[in-house]
Amino acid sequence: MDFDFVNSWSEPESFRAQSVVGSFTLDDVKLEKHFKGSLPIEGDDWQIGIIVGRSGSGKSSIAKRLFPDAYITGFEYTHQCILDDFPEGSETSEITHLLCSVGFASPPDWLKAYSCLSQGEKMRVDIARALCLPQKVVVFDEFTSVVDREVAKIASYAISKAIKRQRDKKFIAVTCHYDVVDWLDPDWVFCTGTMVFDRKKGLGRPLSSRFIGAALPCGKCFGSIII
Repeated sequence: MDFDFVNSWSEPESFRAQSVVGSFTLDDVKLEKHFKGSLPIEGDDWQIGIIVGRSGSGKSSIAKRLFPDAYITGFEYTHQCILDDFPEGSETSEITHLLCSVGFASPPDWLKAYSCLSQGEKMRVDIARALCLPQKVVVFDEFTSVVDREVAKIASYAISKAIKRQRDKKFIAVTCHYDVVDWLDPDWVFCTGTMVFDRKKGLGRPLSSRFIGAALPCGKCFGSIII
C-alpha cells in the first residue's frame, strides 16, 4: 500500500494596513507538505498496527488517505446510559463483555451518560463502540492522547487482548505517544518521523519503542541511592 500525496493550504504571509481604520488586506502564501511512504499490509496476517509520530508529521493525513472508510472521526452520544448508545440490535451481554474486555469493568458507570465519564473511560467506550462496527478495519485517531501515560499503558494492554480475541477485526492506532507501542503489541509500526515501516518477524523480537527510535539516549541508571 504505497502513498505519495501533497497537502497544500494558504496562510497569510503579510499584513498591510490601509489609511481607513479597520480596513486591511492579507497577502496569501501557499504552503505544502509532501508525504511519501509504503505500508505493505495487504495480507491478512496482522491484526494490530500503529501509525506513530510527533504532532504535525502527517499521521492523520496518511490514515485518512489510506483508510477513508475505516477512519473513526467521533461517535454521537445522546442517551443517559452509554449502553443505549451502542448499535441497535446489540445484546446487553455482548456490550458489557466488550466493555470489560477493553478495561472498563464498572457496572455502575455503565449506567451513566457519556458526558459524566472520565477521559479514560470515554476512550474505552469509544474503542468498544468501534469494535462493534461491522467494518473489518478500524482506524482510531488520537489513541490514548487524552489520558495519563500509566492509564494509557494499562488500557493499551487490555485493548490489545480484546482485539486479538476478535480474529475478524483489524485495529490501527494513530498516536503521537511511542510508549503505547510496548503495551499494544502491534504486528507492524509505521513511524511518520522517518517514514519507515517495521513488521514483527513471526515469533521473533517484539516491536517496541526501543526499535523505532523513540527512546533517545539519556544516560545510564544510577541504581540505588541511599540518602
